[in-house]
Amino acid sequence: MDLDLAGAELKSVLNRLRRAQGQISGVIKMIEEGRDCEDVVTQLAAASRALDRAGFAIIATGLQQCLTDVEDGAKNGEDRDAMRGRLEKLFLSLA
Repeated sequence: MDLDLAGAELKSVLNRLRRAQGQISGVIKMIEEGRDCEDVVTQLAAASRALDRAGFAIIATGLQQCLTDVEDGAKNGEDRDAMRGRLEKLFLSLA
């Protein structure tokens, strides 16, 4: 399944990913500097949330496209239940 995000959607997802990238860099630096464990874990949790939100944004904006892919796959002989299983696995990978 290919994902085609429109301008505003793409910008939002990229901003979230860049934020997570910066937070992960911050976590690495904090560990290298021997910073307090609580601070490191707090920053790591923020990075994790940013990644989760980016993933959910991709799923939310791409849901219609995914459903179209399922319908197209069913038309091309791919088992609809198999396509549904692929989508379910994709969504659960973020859970």
